[in-house]
Amino acid sequence: MLKLNDQRMKVAIYGLLGIMMFVCSSPVYAWTYRVQWGDSLYTLSQRYGTDINTLKAANQLPGDQILAGGKLWIPDKQPETRAKAATAPSSVNAGDLYLLARLINGEARGEPFEGQVAVGAVILNRMKSGKFPRTIAGNIYKAGEFESVANGQIWQPLASSTLKAAKAALSGWDPSGGALYFYNPAKIHNPYSWIWSRPVIHRIGQHVFAL
Repeated sequence: MLKLNDQRMKVAIYGLLGIMMFVCSSPVYAWTYRVQWGDSLYTLSQRYGTDINTLKAANQLPGDQILAGGKLWIPDKQPETRAKAATAPSSVNAGDLYLLARLINGEARGEPFEGQVAVGAVILNRMKSGKFPRTIAGNIYKAGEFESVANGQIWQPLASSTLKAAKAALSGWDPSGGALYFYNPAKIHNPYSWIWSRPVIHRIGQHVFAL
């Protein structure tokens, strides 16, 4: 009986060591990304601050080709580059970055990453349009514009993806296709609401994007 117990203990120890070696040698990934038409390993590496070889290794890709509709692991940044990643692009300040992330968090928390970026892009499209305030804060706090501002959801703890989504939008990615409005049709109960008159150009997750 003693020998049998010793053998079982050895098996358990070796099994635990094997698991620890696997965990320690496996990289940590930030999120999955669904490949869009026009994407390439180069554009994704530039957008997310990694490099092509890292993307290929993380996804076990034999070459540079990726197919629309497929999924990629996007590796998290190395520790020495995370401090740089936390800063906003030079054209905006950190307060704008975090405010945009808070709006995305309040309006699109739980939506696909692409949809979160699209919500951020709508704010930036408004700033460029000449029809809305020219600042991030001016658009977000514009009276009656966003439910999350009215009900306080904008101040909920940030999901990690929403900060990354805000940075992606500020870097120029616009999955909305230039939209000035977004909404969830399931939450618009008034059949005569003005929003139905806006031309719809895209849909991501639960949100419709319109001009």
